[in-house]
Amino acid sequence: MDQLKVICQLIIALGIFNVWVLRFGKETVWRGGTAKNMREEFEAYGLPFVFMITIGLLKIMLAILLIVGIWVPAVTRFAAFGLAILMSGAVGMHLKINDPIKKSLPAMSMLALSLIVALG
Repeated sequence: MDQLKVICQLIIALGIFNVWVLRFGKETVWRGGTAKNMREEFEAYGLPFVFMITIGLLKIMLAILLIVGIWVPAVTRFAAFGLAILMSGAVGMHLKINDPIKKSLPAMSMLALSLIVALG
């Protein structure tokens, strides 16, 4: 179980970095509504710019904690639960604007992996 947990931690952390650093300003098929970048996506959800910054910083910090948690297990559960809460919100935002389920799949996957880590 420990190896599965570490693999999940790495998948989550790398996924967060991919979305919030590498693809932040890029168009993807997963963006909410018709958004072409992260800022437009948050606008599609009806959320202010400050929410985008706050949520992005929280996700990146929690992703870093998941990596740290490989060596300092005491922080892992906190980081995983935090990301599970944020991913629940992401799924909720996709539902709010009636996105097709396909667009929610990354958030649902991260939510599931976060719960595996948090509860494992």
